[in-house]
Amino acid sequence: MQSVEMALSCKKLWKVFGDQQQEQLLRSQRAGVIPASELSQSIADAGGIVACADVNLDIKPGEFFVLMGLSGSGKSTLMRCMSRLIEPTSGELELDGEDFLAASASQLREARRSKMGMVFQHFGLFPHMSVLDNVAYPLRVQKKNLKARREKALEMIQLVGLEGRELAYPHELSGGQKQRVGIARSLAVDPQLWFLDEPFSALDPLIRAQMQTELLRLQTLFKKTIVFVTHDFMEAVRLADRIAIMKDGQVVQVGSPEDIVLNPASDYVSEFVKEVPRTRIIKVEQLMQPLSGHESRTAGQGDSGLRADMTLEEALAVGAQNSVAMTVSDSQGAPIGVLTPESLVDVLHAGHSHGPVREVSRG
Repeated sequence: MQSVEMALSCKKLWKVFGDQQQEQLLRSQRAGVIPASELSQSIADAGGIVACADVNLDIKPGEFFVLMGLSGSGKSTLMRCMSRLIEPTSGELELDGEDFLAASASQLREARRSKMGMVFQHFGLFPHMSVLDNVAYPLRVQKKNLKARREKALEMIQLVGLEGRELAYPHELSGGQKQRVGIARSLAVDPQLWFLDEPFSALDPLIRAQMQTELLRLQTLFKKTIVFVTHDFMEAVRLADRIAIMKDGQVVQVGSPEDIVLNPASDYVSEFVKEVPRTRIIKVEQLMQPLSGHESRTAGQGDSGLRADMTLEEALAVGAQNSVAMTVSDSQGAPIGVLTPESLVDVLHAGHSHGPVREVSRG
C-alpha cells in the first residue's frame, strides 16, 4: 500500500527557552538515547525551560487536528514551532514532505503568504481599516490588484455571514463578528494549512458554540488541514478528527476523541475525560453487530433512520431506545449492521460499552 504524504510532520521536536548553555545541553544529547522526561529534567536543572519535549506527530491532509492541554503544557508553543513563528531548538519539521526548517527566509515568507492561514485568540484586526480592507489585506501583501482583492474579500465576507458589515470598523463589531473577520482574512489566501490558536476562548459560551458550528461548516466546504489549539476538551471532542493531549511539553496521548475518552492512557488524560457523556462520543458503528443472524428480526422495518456515524445521543433521538434491533445504514442508505437493545444497556446503565469498543477511522 502506498504511504500517504503527511501535510505536516514533527520528529523529535524540542523547544527549550534559556541561554545558549541550556540549548547546547540539548543539542549535545541525542533525544531518544535517554527518556524525554530525564532530558527535560537535566535541562531544567541547568536553568532552562522545556516547552516542547521530543514531540513526534504526523498530521494528514484535510485532517482537523487538535492540540490540547492545561495552561503551560506547551500546546501553543508547539503550534508556533510548526508555523516557525518561533524556531524549534532541535528536531525535524516537514511541510508537504519537504524540510520546512531548511526553508530560507524568502521561502518562509512565501509559505506564510500562500500556504498558511493563522487565527489567534486576540483578533489582531487593523483598527483603522474597514472589514473589507482587513479581509483584503493578505491579498494586498501578495500584490493582487484592487479588483481581485475586493472580489475575493467580498466572497469571504459573505462566506462567514458578515454581508452588510463590509464598511464597518472593528470597534463597531461584536466579539463574534471580529472573530469572523479574522477567519475570513485567514481564508482569503486559500491556505492549505490553517493554524487556529484558541480562537474562541474570549467569546461567551453561546457565541463560542455558534463559531464552532461555523468552523465545522467551513471545514465541510474546504477540507483544510487544520491545527487547532484549545484547553476545552468538549470543544476538542466536537471539532477534532484526532486529538493530541500535552503535559509538560510532551505529547502523552494521540487518538480520535472516541479512543481517548474510552481508553485514556494515563490518570492525567482520565481527568480530562471523566465528565464527558459517553453517549456524545460513542458512535453507532462501534456498537453495531453484523447483519447476519439479524435480518429476520429487522425485516420489514425499512430505513430505521440510524446511520453508522451517529453518536448514541443522536441515535436515541431517532428511536434507538426501542426494544427491537434496528438496521444501521451507511451514508448512502445501504444497510450495513444492526444495533440491538442489549448493546445499549451497558453503555447507558453500566457506564461502558458492550464488549470491546472498536476505534473507528474518521477519514
